[in-house]
Amino acid sequence: MALHLSRWATDCLKRRDPALAALIAPFALFEKQQSALRLVALDKLAAQAGLFEGQSLSEARAICPKLEAREIDRPLLVAVFADFADWHSYCSPIVAVLPEPRAYGDLIIDITGVAHLFGGEETMLGTVTGRLRALGFSVSGAVTGSIGAAWALSHFARDQVIAAHQAAASLADLPVAALRLDEAQIAGLAQMGLKRVGQLYGRDRKALQARFGATLLTRLDQALGLVEEQVVPRLPIAERYAERRFADPIGLMDDVLACAHDLAIQLQLRLEAEGLGAQTFHLFLYRVDHKLITLSVNAARATRDAGHIARLFANRSERLAGAYDAGFGIDRIRLAASSVSAMGPSQIGAFETRDGAEDLDRLYDRMTSRLGPLAVVRAKFVNTHIPEQAMRLEPVIARTSDDPEAQPDPGLPRPVRLLPAPEPITVLAEVPHGPPASMVWRRVAYRFVKASGPERIEAEWWRTGQKLDLLGPPRTRPEEPAERRKGQTRPKPYNPKLTPLEPETTLRDYYIAEDDGGRRFWIFRLGLYGARLAPRWFLHGFFS
Repeated sequence: MALHLSRWATDCLKRRDPALAALIAPFALFEKQQSALRLVALDKLAAQAGLFEGQSLSEARAICPKLEAREIDRPLLVAVFADFADWHSYCSPIVAVLPEPRAYGDLIIDITGVAHLFGGEETMLGTVTGRLRALGFSVSGAVTGSIGAAWALSHFARDQVIAAHQAAASLADLPVAALRLDEAQIAGLAQMGLKRVGQLYGRDRKALQARFGATLLTRLDQALGLVEEQVVPRLPIAERYAERRFADPIGLMDDVLACAHDLAIQLQLRLEAEGLGAQTFHLFLYRVDHKLITLSVNAARATRDAGHIARLFANRSERLAGAYDAGFGIDRIRLAASSVSAMGPSQIGAFETRDGAEDLDRLYDRMTSRLGPLAVVRAKFVNTHIPEQAMRLEPVIARTSDDPEAQPDPGLPRPVRLLPAPEPITVLAEVPHGPPASMVWRRVAYRFVKASGPERIEAEWWRTGQKLDLLGPPRTRPEEPAERRKGQTRPKPYNPKLTPLEPETTLRDYYIAEDDGGRRFWIFRLGLYGARLAPRWFLHGFFS
């Protein structure tokens, strides 16, 4: 199903601004184009007054002195239309916004398998369009087997339900603009006398591609259903859900959570019947003013426990209490599950094994839903020799499997406290490559009485991102004419822009040094003496 809201820009602003809604004069939106103010959107009265898009604002005011004109705010229209599109998920889980020719005004709804819930495709189309017209929107729709054909019929044929095998015949009499072509292609086809889609049937495809580009054939094949066109749904697709409608809208968060608990029980029964569990749950709140509120929670492991799911949303609601706005009320609530996986029946009996991991995961879920997904993290070892990169933090709610090769070597001495980043120090050593005798860190001097080491950590050349290609023989630039080489030196050879690895600048020698106060430091020297760059010293951690 394709829905075309031809006057979305003006209809949307009229619904948002009561002053415009009560306006009886023509209303239009303008935009600065090529140093001129031109109309880009008209309401019904402006169109009846003889105005048209692309007309200059001064000419429009001369024709219609009572014209109410405002400058268009495209980002606002796009954002409001996106929320408006999400609200249409009440009739299908797959709703997408077509970005062409503009990012608002055209909706694509996949009604596969849901039309029977409305009494058939024709009844569903009439219900959806009738509901929008009752809200004051100018809308036309069409239902057919392909996105391109549905878009064409919604723009130029209006409110039709066409079978997939009848698309070619239905599109034949439509103008070529119904194929979503650009203005240059439409003008070029008109010059050749090709003004209808049916005139393109059977013509030499190679000639059409050479003259108008491959997009012409692609759009034609998409409209005829020969090439599948993909759309990106606005909301996550959830095939398993439970919902409830209300005769009288509700608005309190407590009522929403109570309903969510009841829906969680229904969803649990469905998942249990299919032998499935889910890790992601979405709560959709449909407001009567045609806006959608979405709350999503994640679980550490697949679950279908209704009580646990309800508690996750209750904890999340505490964080969103200030931002929650039910508007004029909520008339529909839907609880959906995604990221499903196979899950056996729960074992309850004398031989059940409980190691505490499940209870710990539930604790993680509650803490995450209350504090946020990035507030509860765990340490994960990384397979690297660089100390500050050997561990990273990841959310427990989305943890990945551990790498067995990343486990640290218990035989290597490592400090109790490791600084987030090595801090530069000034070191005095008795011999260039020997252990340090003293250091200055943060403007405080420390004298060492003993030291051990070094432990050498080489550079990880495969992680540096540097180009390690072998440098070939020098290559010179092409020879220039003799008259241009007079008085000039011979061109210098040049090499490709490669960065050869310099291990001496990334090599580390670690020492464990103890000062006269009993404090033990983990310090290292970066680089080697005698190299192109002088070595530098850093403090990396503390043993005690």
